[in-house]
Amino acid sequence: MNLPATLTDILATVDKVMHYQLFELNGQPVTLASLTVFLLIIAIVFVISRILTRIVLKRILMRFHIESGIRFTMVRISHYILMIIGAIFAFQFVGVNLSGLAVIFGLLSVGIGFGLQNITSNFIAGLILLFERPIKVGDRVTVGDTEGDVRSINMRSTTVNSLNNIAIIVPNSDFISTRVINWSHGDPKTRLVVDVGVSYNSDIDLVLKALHEVAAENSLVLKYPEPDVLFRSFGDSSWNMQLRVWIADPKQYYTIQSEINIAISRKFREYKIEIPFPQRDLHVRSPLPVPFMATEGDE
Repeated sequence: MNLPATLTDILATVDKVMHYQLFELNGQPVTLASLTVFLLIIAIVFVISRILTRIVLKRILMRFHIESGIRFTMVRISHYILMIIGAIFAFQFVGVNLSGLAVIFGLLSVGIGFGLQNITSNFIAGLILLFERPIKVGDRVTVGDTEGDVRSINMRSTTVNSLNNIAIIVPNSDFISTRVINWSHGDPKTRLVVDVGVSYNSDIDLVLKALHEVAAENSLVLKYPEPDVLFRSFGDSSWNMQLRVWIADPKQYYTIQSEINIAISRKFREYKIEIPFPQRDLHVRSPLPVPFMATEGDE
């Protein structure tokens, strides 16, 4: 079948453009066609990696009832490994042998020289977070003034869902170089402290009994370690008491705190224990007499 001359010229021009040498890599010419295939291979490997890690591997790990944080780490590491294998294969197609890894790190060092230190440090910090696991998906953390739950750990940043369900993007390096509070790390048990003042006219034994009952009646308060009730100090207008309890899930901290505050208010009302208002003594003095100074006109 003979093609029109114009179409033949267009195809010849396209073929010439696609095979035009852009640059050389490791002694091999890189054309627009090879670069297109390289990017296509990376894209295909990326899609395959997502399908394998998010659908196949994730379902398999869920059947073994593996912790969500460990499951996320294994899925993320598997994705990185597949992408590295895909990059090596793509470099092989372009004409770069297995030393393509050296090329990757060479390009990375060039990127650092061009001002990508921040991106590189966040990527390395992300790998540290995945392997060392100072934080993991699902942990309740406080970073600076932000408190929330870790939703995902990505190559450059970590997503933290605040208590108001606002997604906050935190650079990975912040979790390595700054002070981070992880409420769920290791032993998730957390101590909850409630301060309350009672009137000086109160029966101290009845106050201790009431606070112990409040802790014992809350099903979310752990029986061990046992709750403590402390007489902290003598205040200006009250005895300052403190109830210390332990809870199993730090994510329920504020809910349990509210329940205990409500229970203390009801229990004190039941036992007629007074929570006093701040009192101040006000002393009013009479004004000093002002001496009368006579003027010449009054004489």
